[in-house]
Amino acid sequence: MQRYVGTVARGIRTPIVKSGDNLVDIVVDSIAKAVESENINMRDRDVVAVTESLVARAQNNYVEIDQIAKDINNKFENEIGIVFPILSRNRFSTILRGIAKSGKKIHILFSYPSDEVGNSLMDPNLLYETGINPFTDVLEEEDYRKTFGEVVKHQFTGIDYVKLYKDICKGNADIHFSNDPKTILKYTDEILVCSTHTRFAIKRLLKDQGAKTVLGLDDILNESIDGSGYNEEYGLLGSNFASETRLKLFPRDGKTFVDKVQQKLIDKYNKQIEVMIYGDGAFKDPVGQIWELADPVVSPAHTEGLAGTPSEIKIKYIADNDLKDLDSEAATAAMKERISHKELDLVGKDETLGTTPRKITDLLGSLCDLTSGSGDKGTPVVLIQGYFDNFATEY
Repeated sequence: MQRYVGTVARGIRTPIVKSGDNLVDIVVDSIAKAVESENINMRDRDVVAVTESLVARAQNNYVEIDQIAKDINNKFENEIGIVFPILSRNRFSTILRGIAKSGKKIHILFSYPSDEVGNSLMDPNLLYETGINPFTDVLEEEDYRKTFGEVVKHQFTGIDYVKLYKDICKGNADIHFSNDPKTILKYTDEILVCSTHTRFAIKRLLKDQGAKTVLGLDDILNESIDGSGYNEEYGLLGSNFASETRLKLFPRDGKTFVDKVQQKLIDKYNKQIEVMIYGDGAFKDPVGQIWELADPVVSPAHTEGLAGTPSEIKIKYIADNDLKDLDSEAATAAMKERISHKELDLVGKDETLGTTPRKITDLLGSLCDLTSGSGDKGTPVVLIQGYFDNFATEY
């Protein structure tokens, strides 16, 4: 029988999760209640996705700013250069409070006109009109204020991030603007690289330029400080605001968690169900030009069945070319036959023209992020069905 519905994503509501809760059982029980209440039939290759914040909270993976300050003092001796922080109260303001509490002099180097993920410090059109060259010109705070005004607010949050970050440092920070990370070496040779996706290249560049100490946010709180939470791989990357003095870190031991959830679901439904943890999706806002992905990865952990990239042919391409002379019924039959016998490796083939073979977990994580939202929907678990179906799939 023909399938008339493809991919379906459902946000699953859960109780409020607290530190120390058995999240494996909570997720499985929440899925069970949703399945029963909505009369859902679980199938092989269904996907259950759990937001990273839920996992980290259950793990009690938190850190206080005093613990950040202690780790900073353990790893830096003198003035610290902060290179390319993102503009975010949620992502960076509490990290900066911890760095400032170390008591060290701080130099903050902003990229411009926007940060790594697209948050703007200034209107790019106004920047063009000034004649400033963002590829070569270095601005100091006085230059920035003189050119762009005393109040330069973020389009969506209404925050002047330069003022906010300087206020957090309580007068113990100098502000600089440059898109060349080497600029920071004019002020200090002890560097904390605060970008997410460009951190490896920037670390290497600064080390090659002779910096004394070069670390990234992934090197801070990568082990417990005085009993704190930690993340051995990502450190402070992927952390979120919990309070002005506390951060929730990216979850750790994710593979253990997803494997346990998977086994319980398989035992319960006798279906091969896949499980993943997801954070930010990997998509860009067309209005504010903000790239959503402030986490170091979309999915920090997933079961083995979600590895790899899709291998899909482009229906539009085949319909407009190979099947253009067939009527609708014949073209439909031919398309199903073509999909059923497609090659496993389609890289570089014309029939894939127009597809974008991103990682399966990146695609699913973006779908989950949009489904669960970031506010008050109360659906931190997502059930995805039919994702691995195609036009030829039948019951």
